[in-house]
Amino acid sequence: MAFDVATLRQDFPILGRLVHGRPLTYLDNAATSQKPQVVIQALVDYYSKGNANVHRGVHLLSEEATQAFERSREVVARFLGLKDSRGCVFVRGATEGINLVAETWGRTHLRAGDEILLTALEHHANIVPWQVAAERSGAKVVVVPVTPRGEVDLDAFRRLLSPRTKLVAFAHVSNALGTVNPAVEMTRLAKTVGATVLIDGCQAAAHFKVDVPALGCDFYAFSGHKTFGPTGIGVLWGRPELLDTLPPYQFGGDMIRKVDFEGTTFREAPERFEAGTPDISGAIALAVALEYFMPRQADAHAHEQKLLAAATERLRAIKGLRLIGEAPEKVAVLSFLIEGGHPHDIGTLLDADGIAIRTGHHCCMPLMKHLGIPGTARASFAFYNSFEEVDRLAVSLEKIRKMMA
Repeated sequence: MAFDVATLRQDFPILGRLVHGRPLTYLDNAATSQKPQVVIQALVDYYSKGNANVHRGVHLLSEEATQAFERSREVVARFLGLKDSRGCVFVRGATEGINLVAETWGRTHLRAGDEILLTALEHHANIVPWQVAAERSGAKVVVVPVTPRGEVDLDAFRRLLSPRTKLVAFAHVSNALGTVNPAVEMTRLAKTVGATVLIDGCQAAAHFKVDVPALGCDFYAFSGHKTFGPTGIGVLWGRPELLDTLPPYQFGGDMIRKVDFEGTTFREAPERFEAGTPDISGAIALAVALEYFMPRQADAHAHEQKLLAAATERLRAIKGLRLIGEAPEKVAVLSFLIEGGHPHDIGTLLDADGIAIRTGHHCCMPLMKHLGIPGTARASFAFYNSFEEVDRLAVSLEKIRKMMA
């Protein structure tokens, strides 16, 4: 049976909106995805029918909220291919998850002379925390270059690994180019020198099945808002036995086992890293989003790959348009430039036609410098996008190209 995009789109209220009198063509999914009605309703239901704080409460509303919150952790574990949810820590998003690791693992494990291996593809959120950790510890950040097609140079990756490499951190998928990194192989190579591995899964989780045990990493982070869930919620998974050795990231209620003025003892993971009242509604709605997505995951990815192929063909045919990043393994992300036009101008003109894309450096300034460009225009697709929207994008870009000629 064909993937029924028209029916699926009805689940997303915002997709029926007009923008500047045109049907919304939303192609900014790498920045944030749209939310199905069931996720929106989950937020409404929690606040209108079940709002209460979690853990320790003995009244019914608190017990119900606690059960829903902890059930969400189980859903997240299933989404990541895990049998045990204890390593799943709720955070504000992948950015907080990476910072949590930098502040806890980094403080306890990095020493002067150690090396942190990153790739030139990384988002600022997977660069800056490690720069700060390196400055604090005396460690050094080492960068793996990328090829002209936008792939990690695996030969360079192998050469740069050494006994000094204590951490390898990389994106599962590049947010700027859509490149899918060979995460299993990169993790395997990192383990040959005894390195700890963190994977930024923000751009992978919304596109294909993530199997954390198969990846073999030590930490994996993703954000709910890029995975059809609410903003302000995300997950850091860490090996439970490793998390239990790390100091808390923040301090407050619910992460405490015992407090007196002579000293405090802390709970084990994941509660150890969830100080204060968590984003209860966000966690509950994230679970709803993942349960909506998981049954559709394989078909959704196949549909997105067809969209990518169609859009790549259409955009390559536009004179003066240059695609940036053409790795053979990609998710449905197209970065491009038009001769004579600035990316911001391209984005503004597309918006006039109701087409929403992202422009700029995409929080990847080192990558743009490496590629010798100031930024790109980026169209990023989700499973609710249609071939008609690919056509709208191509027609509008052809019009823009003629204006800029």
